[in-house]
Amino acid sequence: MEQFYQVLTWVGVFLYWLLIAAVTMRVVFKRRVVGVSLAWLMIIYIIPIGGVFAYILFGELNLGKKRAERAKDMFQPYENWFQGLTDCPGHQPHLMSEHARPINDLCENRLGIPALSGNTLSLQDSPQTILRAMVDDIHEAQSAIHMEFYIWHPGGLADEVATALIMAAKRGVTVRILLDAAGSMRFFRSHWPKLMRHSGIHITEALAVSPMRMFLRRLDLRQHRKIVVIDSNIAYTGSMNMVDPAYFKTDAGVGQWIDVMVRVTGPTVQVLNAIQAWDWEVETGERHLPMVPDCPFPSAVNATDMIQVIPSGPGMPDEIIHQTLLLSIYQARESVVITTPYFIPSENLLHAMKGAAQRGVLVDIVIPDKNDSLMVEWASRSFFSELLTAGVRIHRFQGGLLHTKSVVIDGNHCLIGTVNLDMRSLWLNFEVTLAVDNAEFTQQLSWLQQQYIADSHQVDGSTWHDRSITNKLFEQFFYMFSPLL
Repeated sequence: MEQFYQVLTWVGVFLYWLLIAAVTMRVVFKRRVVGVSLAWLMIIYIIPIGGVFAYILFGELNLGKKRAERAKDMFQPYENWFQGLTDCPGHQPHLMSEHARPINDLCENRLGIPALSGNTLSLQDSPQTILRAMVDDIHEAQSAIHMEFYIWHPGGLADEVATALIMAAKRGVTVRILLDAAGSMRFFRSHWPKLMRHSGIHITEALAVSPMRMFLRRLDLRQHRKIVVIDSNIAYTGSMNMVDPAYFKTDAGVGQWIDVMVRVTGPTVQVLNAIQAWDWEVETGERHLPMVPDCPFPSAVNATDMIQVIPSGPGMPDEIIHQTLLLSIYQARESVVITTPYFIPSENLLHAMKGAAQRGVLVDIVIPDKNDSLMVEWASRSFFSELLTAGVRIHRFQGGLLHTKSVVIDGNHCLIGTVNLDMRSLWLNFEVTLAVDNAEFTQQLSWLQQQYIADSHQVDGSTWHDRSITNKLFEQFFYMFSPLL
């Protein structure tokens, strides 16, 4: 009997070794960032069985068979739709600035989405302004309202938006709402979905979380876009979820969340509408492709209101927003100002920011002083010494959890949207960013960034160098996991 158990033990060890070897080969031969592969190998070897189990659940980009098949069938009609934008009079690449033209070339060649002029942009920089403006526009809606958010959290002004949508649906407006199942879990457990559906609103959970599906789709793949389109005439996008900060995570100890949204009119509205339609069809199988925008030839006043819409995530070209960020930073000649709540840059982004500072460009990074993710907080700190040594200025915002995701290059070109400077946003989630080639709007965003900096304290290099050994150990530990955060 003892011999039997000994044989059984050796068989178990051999099977475990075989499993580890198979997963290791899978990690090694899967083309990805080297740091990501090394982080996964460390987890697999350090955590017996659990590491392998974690890799199966979270290690590869798996949208799920049904969604992947839908997306494959959607490529051609959506490609044709985006191709039609090049015939729009608003497509005026020769009018772009020297910063915007390379980004347009990149996105047009890889995404098939051109930049369009003839837009108007309004920067909404406070929750009250944003939500009140949405409520007013919803009350004026005549035909259709399309929304998608990562988080919808009941309470405060968010409830006023919900009430306005119910009133709109009751007067005959078609309302479709797509919400991430994990981010909006509290909303789906509230009374609001039942009230909305009863009034005729179509609500869909994106990427539903279920133990039955854990081996069929990557569970931490999330729908992180924020898009509102009203009557195909008005659109909103930016960093803000459908929450009233006075009612959201008030016990987290980080203060109220600070966000911005961009209100857009013009031909770019339909581009955002098409992206929302893509997300809706991937989830439901229902096609609601909008009309190609009938944009008039831009006047001299708004000919340079160029907006490049850049979506990313499964079904989109790999690393497209990451490439855009790198291209923007490498083009900088005078200044780069970045605001982000979660700062875990890729190795390439780290080198780009250091290289910009070392060639004399003023590089400022503004992040929250307190973060709602302990792991992200420690991992972010692990990059400070390297950046400070290169001459990058790091500012820690004191006025709450700064959630604005923005980049301003040389004060005349900007990126603004839903993308955090971390691996999850740049490689995994569904995201959207606007590359804006408009001096007036960029100046407004730059002024807002300077207000953030004025409400921050700058990290001092010498003081930072003298921090405790314990802090350095924590930073280095979480740095090892940074490619997966």
